[in-house]
Amino acid sequence: MSSGLLALIAFSPILLAAVLLIGLRWPARRAMPLVYLLTAGIGLGVWGMSLNRVLASTVQGLIITAGVLWIIFGAILLLNTLKHSGGITAIRAGFATISPDRRIQAIIIAWLFGCFIEGASGFGTPAAIAAPLLVAIGFPAMAAVILGMLVQSTPVSFGAVGTPIIIGINSGLDSAGIGAQLVQQGSSWNAFLQLITSEVAIMHATVGTLMPLIMVLMLTRFFGREKSWKAGLEVLPFALFAGLAFTLPYALTGIFLGPEFPSLLGGLIGLAIVSTAAHFRFLTPKQNWDFAPASEWPAEWLGSVEMKLDSLTVRPMSTLRAWLPYVLVGALLVISRVFPEVGGALKAVAVVFPDILGETGIKADFLPLYLPGGILVAVVLATFFLHRMQLRDMRAALKESTGVLFGAGFVLLFTVPMVRILINSGVNSAELASMPISMARYVADSVGNIYPLLAPAVGALGAFIAGSNTVSNMMLGQFQFGVAESLGVSTALVVAAQAVGAAAGNMVAIHNVVAASATVGLLGREGAVLRKTFWPTLYYVLFTGLIALFAIYALGISDPLMAG
Repeated sequence: MSSGLLALIAFSPILLAAVLLIGLRWPARRAMPLVYLLTAGIGLGVWGMSLNRVLASTVQGLIITAGVLWIIFGAILLLNTLKHSGGITAIRAGFATISPDRRIQAIIIAWLFGCFIEGASGFGTPAAIAAPLLVAIGFPAMAAVILGMLVQSTPVSFGAVGTPIIIGINSGLDSAGIGAQLVQQGSSWNAFLQLITSEVAIMHATVGTLMPLIMVLMLTRFFGREKSWKAGLEVLPFALFAGLAFTLPYALTGIFLGPEFPSLLGGLIGLAIVSTAAHFRFLTPKQNWDFAPASEWPAEWLGSVEMKLDSLTVRPMSTLRAWLPYVLVGALLVISRVFPEVGGALKAVAVVFPDILGETGIKADFLPLYLPGGILVAVVLATFFLHRMQLRDMRAALKESTGVLFGAGFVLLFTVPMVRILINSGVNSAELASMPISMARYVADSVGNIYPLLAPAVGALGAFIAGSNTVSNMMLGQFQFGVAESLGVSTALVVAAQAVGAAAGNMVAIHNVVAASATVGLLGREGAVLRKTFWPTLYYVLFTGLIALFAIYALGISDPLMAG
């Protein structure tokens, strides 16, 4: 069988996902079971995998899924707990008094608060939280959704306390096989993952610093009285300051602390710095900017849902107490990751599967306390007492969070096992390379040395299809690694470009647009949103690709595997 035909067969599960999700507009809960079955069928019928290996890969995928769902559950539960405790209402009230200028409000709420919420919760939450907050203080629903979508970029690779890297890259790459190669070169898997994390943080910080300016330009051009770029450029100094206030601590924490922290700490530090600066009118324009009166807004700007946070609670709460749970999350994560004895104690509670179904060499584990989900749930319990909640409020938060879990969980039950079959397909009776490696070799031969320019766009396509940076990294991480290996360029850098592109792809992920639109009653106008968010996405993947090309061919950036 020719290499081109093999590559096409290996690619067919991803192609089927694209056709069903984009072409036929099937929901992922219908599409992904079929994609899983096709992958298993190719593994058994074309690649010659044993049934035992396909089943073991499936079980491994389910165990990984349990870890992902544990993180999602903890993140969403904390958010819903704050909603029912009155914390989110207090946070919103604090924002409304900082500045009357809508451009400044957009930067602080959509960019900085959105980045922080992404770091803490992930999974499209920032758009679903920031959009209603913006509507609540007087933004048109359409503008609020677009701003909420644009924040689904720079912070996403480290969203939900690092899930796209900790789970997406860890599970998307053959960590056992690559780890063995790294040990031969005097390195380790953990060092390699940290190298990827650092490169992701640096690329995002470089490209993402302009995102607050882009957000304001789109706000004034499409939603201002004069439809002007000029009104957006007036806030250029403040927008760059706000971009750097997030991206500098973001990059430093990514390099020195790891994947759990950049968006979380960058957002928290940036919020404190920029909110204080806005309060003292540092770098802000002399003239405040506002929308035309709401009576003059076109009907397509308006949503059908009003913010209902106020109806949830009447208990007064200070801004400091409202923020305390998120500060606790950051502190506990830092302690557990920086102090080995604390991390070791948490890792001691583990469910380990050393050899799934026997003689397959496929393993997995679940660390309920060390995974961010355990820390998030611990903070939820603390919040119950800190915010003096009633049991009925806690039950309501739990019920809402469980509903989200079931929705996300069903899709992942098929997506992650599908990815693990792809990755584990290298052990087979036909003596073929694994499916991602077969795809990678063909692409490397066809495209050649220019491929690093395209790597972020491939990642963005994966996120557009799957609606998730984490899933894009799972589906395409090994493929990107294989292309880099075939070209003899830095595998870590190309995988990092994949992760950055997959983050940017969230700006056009239909799943995220629908979720954000639903919060403000804008369903049915997703096309109008996507037409506007396409251009920032194009900017992001193009400049990331150029950085990857420059780093590889001009700076000669390499990694430990290239020594082999």
